[in-house]
Formats: sequence, C-alpha cells, structure tokens
Amino acid sequence: MFFRPGTMMQNLLRAAVLSLVLTAGLVTAAAPAFAAVVSSIVVNGNSRVSDETVRAYVTVRPGQAFGPAQVDESIDALFATGLFANVAITQSGSSLVVTVTENGTINRVSFEGNRGLNDERLDAIVQSRSRSTFSRSQVQSDVQTILEAYRRRGNYRASVEPQIIDRGEGRVDLIFMIDEGAKANVGRITFVGNRSFSDARLRDVIRTKESGLLGFLRTTDVYDPDRLQADQELIRRFYFNRGFADFRLLSAVADYDRERNEFFITFTLDEGAQYEFGDVRVDTTLSDLDPEQLERRVESRPGKRYSAEKIEKSIEDLTLAANRQGYPFADVTPVGERNFETNKIDVVYRVDQGIQAYIERIEIEGNTTTRDYVIRREFDIAEGDAYNRVLIDRAERRLRALGFFENVRIATTPGSAPDRVVITVYVQEQATGKISVGFGYSTDRGIIGELSIEERNFLGRGQYLKGAVSGGLEDQSIDLSFTEPYLFGYRVSGGIDLFATRSEETDDSDYNMNETGGTLRLGVPLTEETSAQVFYTLFNREVDVDAGDCAAGYISRSVCDSEGSRLTSLIGTSLTYNSLDDQFNPRDGYYGQIKGEFAGLGGDAFFVRGTAKARAYREVLPAAGVVGFFALEGGAMAALNDDLRIQDQFFLGGTKVRGFSSAGIGPRDALSGDALGGRFYVAGTAEASFPIPFIPPEIGLAGAAFADAGSLWGVDPDIVARNGGSGTVLSDDFALRASVGVGLTWKSPFGPIRADVAVPVLEEDADQTQIFRLSGGTRF
Repeated sequence: MFFRPGTMMQNLLRAAVLSLVLTAGLVTAAAPAFAAVVSSIVVNGNSRVSDETVRAYVTVRPGQAFGPAQVDESIDALFATGLFANVAITQSGSSLVVTVTENGTINRVSFEGNRGLNDERLDAIVQSRSRSTFSRSQVQSDVQTILEAYRRRGNYRASVEPQIIDRGEGRVDLIFMIDEGAKANVGRITFVGNRSFSDARLRDVIRTKESGLLGFLRTTDVYDPDRLQADQELIRRFYFNRGFADFRLLSAVADYDRERNEFFITFTLDEGAQYEFGDVRVDTTLSDLDPEQLERRVESRPGKRYSAEKIEKSIEDLTLAANRQGYPFADVTPVGERNFETNKIDVVYRVDQGIQAYIERIEIEGNTTTRDYVIRREFDIAEGDAYNRVLIDRAERRLRALGFFENVRIATTPGSAPDRVVITVYVQEQATGKISVGFGYSTDRGIIGELSIEERNFLGRGQYLKGAVSGGLEDQSIDLSFTEPYLFGYRVSGGIDLFATRSEETDDSDYNMNETGGTLRLGVPLTEETSAQVFYTLFNREVDVDAGDCAAGYISRSVCDSEGSRLTSLIGTSLTYNSLDDQFNPRDGYYGQIKGEFAGLGGDAFFVRGTAKARAYREVLPAAGVVGFFALEGGAMAALNDDLRIQDQFFLGGTKVRGFSSAGIGPRDALSGDALGGRFYVAGTAEASFPIPFIPPEIGLAGAAFADAGSLWGVDPDIVARNGGSGTVLSDDFALRASVGVGLTWKSPFGPIRADVAVPVLEEDADQTQIFRLSGGTRF
C-alpha cells in the first residue's frame, strides 16, 4: 500500500507497509530487485472527478515496471491538483488501486469581524470562490493575502482564522474570522544628516505623517511601505530642486515596536554642497539649429540656484523647439561639470540627431472607467509619429496631474520592426468623486456651512462637475459648475457656471441683495505655467433697502438709489501665470493674473473694469522653516454712462488689509457711515510665516508676522452727485492705510483655521477697524 497521509506517523506506516509488500513477494529473487508490474489501474472514491482524470495524473503505467519513486510522483501530482483531500495507492493482485477523497465544493465565502476592509474588497483579493473546489492550501494562501492587505493599511496585529462548516453532500461554507487589531501608527519620523532644512520642514515634504492628538482623523499616519518608498523619491526631488546636486538618501528604516504597536522611521541623509548654475550653453550638431536661439529656451540661468526640475524643463523645451524646426528625432543631453571651489555647475545641452524610431501603436491597460481617448489626448504624439522619450515623459506628468489615477507608468517595448516601438500606458484608477460637508466661521459672516458634490472624471470623460449649497445666517448661495477640458477635441477648456446668492444687511451694507446668473468661459493653456481665458457673465442683481430708513436718512442716498433689479451683461478676459510649488500650502513660486471686463453688451450696467494681482513665495530661512510671502494687487474702473451703482465699484478691507473691517477702508457717507466703494484701489502684503518653537509639529500650529497697506478712492462722480454732492462723502482721496500684526494658523484635521490680530498704524477718521479676525473651515 502506498499513500500520503501527511503526518510523521503515517509516513512511517507507509514506509513499513511498502517494505512488507516488497518483501512479501511483489519482487522475487528471479525478478528485478526493486520493481513491480500491474495490468490495470482502478480508481475508487471519486464522484465528481472522472476515472480518466485521476489516471492521467498517475505516472505508473500498466505493463511497465514501477517502484516507490513512481508511486510518490503519482501521489504528489494528485495532491497538486487541489481536487483531493486524501490520496492512497495500493496494489491488489495485478491491479493498482488509487483511492481518493475528494475536496468539497465551496458553498459560500464570507468574512466576519472586518471593519476596515469591506467584504467587496476582501472578496476581490482572495482566490477561494463560491461553487469552486475547496482546497486547504488555497485557503492558507488566502489567509496570507488578507493579512498582507491589513498590513498595508497598518493593521500589523491582525489575525485571520479560517473556519470550514460542512453542509453535507460535499459542500462546505468557508468563513474567514478576522481580528483586525489596532493600527500600527507612525510614532516618530526622524532625519539624520540634515543641516539646511529642519526636521519639521522635511516632514512637510513627505506624505507619511506622525500620529498626533487628532491622528485618528488621518490615514497618512499609518505605516505603509509603498508610501515610504514614494517618500524617498519626494525627498530626493526636494533636495535636487534646491541646489543639492550631490544629495544622497543613505537609508530609510522603519523600526516596529511591537509593545507600542508603532513604527519609528529614520531617514539618513547626505546633503552635500549647494550649487548654483554656472555657465550654461547649447551645442548642436544639427546644422539648421541656431544655438543662440535655443539658449533662449533654457530655464537654467547662470547664477540661479541649481534645480533638476529646471534642467528637465529645459530639455523638454529644447526638444520641442527642435521638433518644430523639422527634427522630430532630436535628442537633448545635458552634461554638467561641477566646480567644487565656487559651488557652481556648468551645464552644456547637447542637441543631436537621436535614434530614428516611430510609434507603432499606443496601448492602454488598467482603465475601467476612464475612456481611452481621455488618456490618449494627453500625448502630444500619436501612432505613426516619431518616437521621442521627452514627449512621453511629458504625457506621463500630465496624466499624473489629472488626479484620476493612483499610479501611472508608461513602458516602451520593441515593435514589429527595428524602427518601431510600442507604447503601453499602465494606469491604476482611483476615486474621483467627492461628497463634502464643510463648516467654517468668520468674524464677518459668522458660522458658515457647505454641502457639495464633486466629480472630476464625469462618466469617465475627464469632465468636471460640481454642485454646492452654502451659507450661514446672513448669506446663502447655490453654485453649479461644469468644465470640458478638451472642447471639440482641442486643448481648449470650456465651461459653464450657474449661481444664485442672497446676502442680508450687515454693519458694512444696509441692504439685502440677491444675485442670479451664470458664466460661460473658454480657457487656453499657452505654456505649462501660463493660461488665457475669455468669459461672458450675465446676472441679475436685486437690491432691497428699507424705505423707512431711506426716508429718515439712516441710509445714504447712494444706497437707496441702488434699490431695484438690474441686469448686467459682461464680457472679459484674463491672463494667468502660476508656478507655485503647492496650490494649497505654497512655499516657492509666483502667481500673477491680469483681468479686464467690459459691461454693456445689453443689460443695464455700462462700465469697464481692470484688475491685476501678483503673489510671490520664497523660503527665506529654509533651515528654520521661515517662508516669505509678498502680494500686490490693484484695480481701476470707469463708468460708461451716468447710471453706475455702488455695488459695481471696489470695496477694500478685511483679508486684503487686516486691521480694518471688510468694507472698512475708503469713501463713506458722512451722515450714515455707509461704505460707498471706489473706482480705484491698491493693496499689498508682506508676511513671514514660521513654525512655533517648542510646539510639537504634529499639532500643526504656525505663526506669522505681517504688514498690510492699501487704499481705496475715487467714488464715481455721478454717485457722489446722487448722494448730495462732495460734502456728503468722506475719505474720497488717495490716503494710504497700513497695519501690522501677528497671526496664528492651525492646520487642524477640521481644516486650516487662522486668527489674526492687526493694529492700524495709518488710518482715516471715517475708517472702520477690526483688530481681531478669525476665519477657517474644512471639508470632509
């Protein structure tokens, strides 16, 4: 008898039986010493698996000599099928008898005790399925798969116990009993070897965060090996883009404390020296290209801080310039030479003819929701075009920037001919919809709430759709927005915004106002940082003023005169430049916008209006985490008839010039004190933000010191006349206001909350001040 019971005692029994059988006469002295022969193979115990299937896995053949090795091979092969719980092979006379016990069929698979991972997520990763063959080896593999899924979300104490319930007739229920255990949080993140940047600054760079008092509201404070790997690349790029060309990340170690169920992560760095760009030039072997003209495309300027990002952008721009001049296979290679004495790097961009290859086809894998054309349109090249790796990398950056995918990877493989390549885009989709509930508070509007529904990839077509309802005790609004990023198949965005707002009278405005309307817009990207937009807005404004207060003189005549319904038809254009490193928490870069508007294409309002704003951010003291912020903006407008209303003019104060109320600066009615607005304004801010010493960084507190200045002047002459003449208007000339103050920002789990205390140092008698200002809110 030959079998594979699976225990040590049974293995010994098998060996003993085998010895007895062989000794008893299966092999005689006249026959071969270790061989037997059977004439047939008989299968017993099978009900679902056919005899032929069992015999196919038996290596013993009738009429051929066999021994223990062939029996072992047969048993192993039958067990490997996963169809049998037990296999035994015996010899009865001239027949070899194979007796099997079939595995049952899984009736259902269920999960108990899981909260962090739902049934659908677990069912997708296990291989055991309802109506499939039950296999204990597969169950154990599924247990390890579930445990790995929990480890990736930080549940390192999770345990999984499979339970098998016999339902009779060869059917079993498979239940995975799960004890998730507590998550393993990140207790501390430490950096070793950093001299130029503080630990707090580097913690802002990476996605992994330390667990804090309110860490239960975050998910990034849970250890994830994939996130840690991505963090290493973020640190490298951070240093390479700030002049540290010799930077090395020596190690990133995550030590697990089982007793505390926490990870302690240590990054060991070698910063090296900080460099600037030295001499920068372009050399080319392509006769039709002018190196001097190409050098104008280079963003790595002599004397500027070395940046790997600037070099990458220069390579891209030079490649595109060569493509446009008839060299689709141009290859740009930067060559750098360090000067260790001056800490400068000379860079030569060499433009040569690259390998001539064409794109045979572009394949896309992994997208289940996003349409193929949404991915393909991010490429500046198509099937049949010249292959250029720079343009492929550019497409990969664009795909990542869409926010539709958790991961994007573009691979190149040889095509059907030596000069053909196949581009394969691998994407991993992520959720693009969001339902947000927001709460906030400001000293002007009180408590504010918002409910919004947002979808960034509507129907997989890359379209943006959002609806929001917000408001408080004094203000309510409804907004609907839709954007098509590629209108008519071109890189031109088109969109429509619909809105309805209602605001009640406040200390700064003695009237109620309702506005209902919409905007049509078209946008064109000019470069990676610059875009232009044309828009048309049509809205109706209804102003309601208390007639009794007007008659009694409690409200200015200009405010009373604005009562009623008024239709505004307005067309405008804007030019925007944006190179900020982060749109929500910038530390470096510039933002600028110029906007012009003309009202008078029908409707009741006739005026022209122009505004301009600029912001700049720079790390002033990187090692201390101090960021400098400078802002300047201004506007001017002119009426095209004698019927301009005060609501069409500018108002100033509040967040633009702190220390003053929202409409606290500028012309006012001498009797009622109502703000009348102005046709011209200018405002500027200089601020330094910094981490607060001795405060744990995970709390998220930061301080700021600032100085604001601005002025609003020039009430429309017709408004002044309707108000009763110049004697009824105060502060209608250019007079600079200024304030200094300090602020406190809390990056709370409930959103950024800011409190400012500002003291006016230059003010007019008619101005309204506001020393303390609080604002903040969140979405979740």
